[in-house]
Amino acid sequence: MRIPRLCVFVLSALLISPVHAQEILVTEDYPPFNIVNPKTGEVTGLSTEKVQELMRRAGEKYSITAYPWARSIQMAQNNPETCVFSTSRTPGREQLYKWVGPLVKNNWVIFARADDTRHPKTLEDLRVYVIGSYRNDAIAEYFSLKGFNTELASTDADNPRKMLAGRFDFWASGELLGWEILKQQGLNKMIVQLFTFNQTEMYLACNTTMSQAKIDRWNQILKEMDKDGTSAAIEKRYK
Repeated sequence: MRIPRLCVFVLSALLISPVHAQEILVTEDYPPFNIVNPKTGEVTGLSTEKVQELMRRAGEKYSITAYPWARSIQMAQNNPETCVFSTSRTPGREQLYKWVGPLVKNNWVIFARADDTRHPKTLEDLRVYVIGSYRNDAIAEYFSLKGFNTELASTDADNPRKMLAGRFDFWASGELLGWEILKQQGLNKMIVQLFTFNQTEMYLACNTTMSQAKIDRWNQILKEMDKDGTSAAIEKRYK
């Protein structure tokens, strides 16, 4: 049976026309940048609001889901149309993703037990100690590359009690995240901040197959959000 020419044309058009895929955005619980409601799984937060506004302006269909950090970064590396945030942009990660941002800046700091009489003031002072961090985090990678002795947890929220129990000497974390964890666990009087040792910029990191035209457009929209005051207004809500 011969297929009418019009049907062949329509079928061919459907096969070759790109279907607008939903962007899959993944993250972790990293307050105040990404905040996961433990009951509903809904994700809010400083970075999240910026990403949501970005997607709205770009007219994108998208979903945002939180997973353990190791899974989120692997999904963005391996799955098309997938991006992960808030991701520190480091030399070791540069070729693993296409980058949109920066979304926010993040201070890296050292925490200690409040009753600890040792008072290191620089990274070099820390070389004789064990530093607590968590797996696949940029801070853990940073210390590993510099040859420090580290103790890695599954999540950063495990680290305050591990330090109090003597599992390691000092805890390295993001400043805002660290204080949020201490506040949630009621430990903000038992642990103190010693010093800031680095500042990074955190991005939306996308699978390398993502269209470069789309990446460029998203970066342009973020610049427009900075210029028109939208980004500053979002940041103000989390201060």
